[in-house]
Amino acid sequence: MAVFINDSTGRDELSRSGTEQEPFQTAAYALFASKSDDEPKLMVYKKDEEVDGYFEISPSALKKARKGAEGLKKKAIKLEEQAKRQQEQEAKDAAKKLELMNITIEEDKNLPKAEVMKINKAHLAVNQRVKVSGWIHRLRLSKSVGFVVLRDGTGYLQAVLSSNLAKAYQTSTLTLESTVSLYGTVKKLPEGKTAPGGVELDVDYYEIVGLAPSGDEAFTNKVQEGADPSLLLDQRHLVLRGETISAVMKVRAAFLKSIRRVFDEEGLTEVTPPCMVQTQVEGGSTLFKLDYYGEEAYLTQSSQLYLETCLPSLGNVYCIQESFRAEKSHTRRHLSEYSHIEGELCFLSFEDLLDHIERLITNTVKYILEDPVAGPLVKQLNPGFEAPTTPFMRLEYKDAITWLNEHDIKNEEGEAFKFGDDIAEAAERKMTDTIGVPIFLTRFPLTLKSFYMKRCADDPRVTESVDVLMPNVGEITGGSMRIESTEELMAGITREGIDPSSYYWFIDQRRYGTSPHGGYGIGTERILAWLCNRYTVRDCSLYPRFTGRCKP
Repeated sequence: MAVFINDSTGRDELSRSGTEQEPFQTAAYALFASKSDDEPKLMVYKKDEEVDGYFEISPSALKKARKGAEGLKKKAIKLEEQAKRQQEQEAKDAAKKLELMNITIEEDKNLPKAEVMKINKAHLAVNQRVKVSGWIHRLRLSKSVGFVVLRDGTGYLQAVLSSNLAKAYQTSTLTLESTVSLYGTVKKLPEGKTAPGGVELDVDYYEIVGLAPSGDEAFTNKVQEGADPSLLLDQRHLVLRGETISAVMKVRAAFLKSIRRVFDEEGLTEVTPPCMVQTQVEGGSTLFKLDYYGEEAYLTQSSQLYLETCLPSLGNVYCIQESFRAEKSHTRRHLSEYSHIEGELCFLSFEDLLDHIERLITNTVKYILEDPVAGPLVKQLNPGFEAPTTPFMRLEYKDAITWLNEHDIKNEEGEAFKFGDDIAEAAERKMTDTIGVPIFLTRFPLTLKSFYMKRCADDPRVTESVDVLMPNVGEITGGSMRIESTEELMAGITREGIDPSSYYWFIDQRRYGTSPHGGYGIGTERILAWLCNRYTVRDCSLYPRFTGRCKP
């Protein structure tokens, strides 16, 4: 019997007949596929200038083909054995799965009723049976025991599943970020072992509330450590579940609570100004415009002007409100939307204002560090953090210019600083970090500041203005005394080329009983970057908004 081989048109498949119409591709495969006990005659196709057709294989090629056929037979036997073993294993796995699926997880009604608790309360409920619900933060399963770290926003709790709870098929389906309710007794950890709160939950029953995906859609595939920052921002809703960002958010909450406490102690009343406005505060180039029922309006850059209108009726006031700046800036301390803490106070001097800001910052930090949740988190996030002490260093703008030149720090044009130059972020940061203490940078030139800032009586070139600079983050607060005189305010409005008609209500504050007054604004995210040692303010915002980013 002849079997045909054509390396151009043939295919090495068992379904082939080996005829001229269905040749094999190789001689080795032709021998391997042969169904006859006798070795077939192998006919090999050849084509060149002299021949064109099938010819019997040469002895040397036949010898090589026999050796190749033996290899293919051994490989086939091996694959057959592997397939058989796989089938046997699958049968065992199916039987085991069926056995595990028959294990029922039921609550023992003879046990004491479990008291529903949040995790932070459960830490204190030693030897009590409790029910805690949350998300699986960490998971390690074996045949005889399972370890779960549960998270519910108030803290973390280590839990142990043993015996049938660990063996049950249901337990093998658990995944990271699945939600469960765990029932069990809180046990104090033995000496030498560690876990959140120093306790462990000995689970006697649990319920699955919602299973998170596994495989390609698993949580760890969605949020990977070291991934590109833009990809992590796309998954911000999941990144927030991480220990670091959630810790920053908890410190943020404590910061806002603490600063409200200080405002209350300082006698300021909280108000809520509008976010949609028709006036500018910090320059028209950074305004977000919007169509407001056919009129041109903007998202507010600052609530300062509205706070000033509250002084005659409410006295000293503050607000915590979103502000918006359309700066196309990608620096690590800029956001297009940020939480703006602003205060406005009347019947005070510039020195009074500085003293107030000093107390506001130092007392707020003191209360945060005393907070049972936020205090340890600040130490965890920023081990080297030292609370600022009073008095803050007072440094006038002109003296800062001298300092920068003495330390050979150049302006943005690469030249020595001169009076009137803006001290840009890089130079400001280098100066602040070198000095290493909180700084009140005061008395900025009129040309660098807003139209409403009051000039200094002893030097009309400069204003009663201040930036609060902190090491490692730079400016966190800016403030000033405000112009009291209607005439001086109108001159500032004219100088900036602003239409005064839109500001009639602001100008009226000077006409209907003016007063010495001043105020400031604090960037929540900037002060958090300082507190929590974050490289960028984006880490300190729940869903950061900046140039090119307005999702999710």
